[in-house]
Amino acid sequence: MKQLVNQRNSAFVRRKSIFKIVPALLLTALLLVTAGCSKGSPNAAAESASGGSDSGVVLKVGQTGWGNLEQGLKAAGLDNTPYKVEYSVFQGGNLILEAMAANQVDFGTTSEIPPIFASQAANGGNFKVVAVQEGNTLNQEVVVPKDSPIQTPADLKGKKIAFVKNTTAHYFLLKILQDAGLTWQDIQPVELSTADGLSALISGKVDVLASYGNAIISAHQNGATTLASAKDILSGSFLVTASDSALADTAKKDAIADYLDRLNQFYDWTRTHQEDWAKITAAATHQPEDQALTTLKEGEAQRPSHIVATSKEAIASEQDVADTFTDAGVLSSKVDVSTFWSDALNDKLKAPTASK
Repeated sequence: MKQLVNQRNSAFVRRKSIFKIVPALLLTALLLVTAGCSKGSPNAAAESASGGSDSGVVLKVGQTGWGNLEQGLKAAGLDNTPYKVEYSVFQGGNLILEAMAANQVDFGTTSEIPPIFASQAANGGNFKVVAVQEGNTLNQEVVVPKDSPIQTPADLKGKKIAFVKNTTAHYFLLKILQDAGLTWQDIQPVELSTADGLSALISGKVDVLASYGNAIISAHQNGATTLASAKDILSGSFLVTASDSALADTAKKDAIADYLDRLNQFYDWTRTHQEDWAKITAAATHQPEDQALTTLKEGEAQRPSHIVATSKEAIASEQDVADTFTDAGVLSSKVDVSTFWSDALNDKLKAPTASK
């Protein structure tokens, strides 16, 4: 992963001048905690190892935004794995899948969108969706600066809109435009990362920002207001992916199943230790503790985090997302998402909440 770490460090240097303008805000945005993704090569923000035994199994785990999985298992006392875990941090889920295609990552979680595009690569992207993380859909919004003349989605016509390509932001922006009777050709889309999109909104280089996670929280801290929310557009399904090679290795496949069980135990722990987890999150993402606590409580109130087995309903949800991109001309032909889903771990996971 050294090459990935070097790429991320280079990206940090390029953005150094931006950090001087709004350091706390942009650092927060770079530490995005949602499973979105951005255009570019894999950016590993950090790499570390934990656990370990004489089994010889090494599970390479990709995290988005910051080391939430590594720190979470450690905080909950669940990091005593009978296998070694190597962690890497990426700016987005699409970058995890890029690394997975190169067999540099065994396991990771993304939104529904990155696997659709990753599946179009050679060898189908070298991954399978093996589980679904049910989560909340908060802080996924289209926002405008304070005192903006843009009052409704219909006012987006002709406006410069920053968004993160091939992510939830790309998807819900498409849906919001459609609901307002507009098309992609009616706006001036500007492809930017979460950090650059936030900077562009604050500096007035774009009229609107479609983004997620801490980028939206930071935008609101700068006076931005919500034009439209994706709360009721997105499914809240985040897809757990594993590399084909990892699934073909019985010992590594068992390690993934064990790791998923530990993640469910960790999510249970956060619900009974909200202040503790909010403190850890705030320190890692450079935000006030009360803000981190509010975000946690509101998210759990909307849809508690659980990792569950794959289902026909979850596949149908992603198929609808893929069809939206096809209809908008983003994809050149229809993608059958079921081809990259697997029930290989279903017997080891909880049933989806909706089917209970």
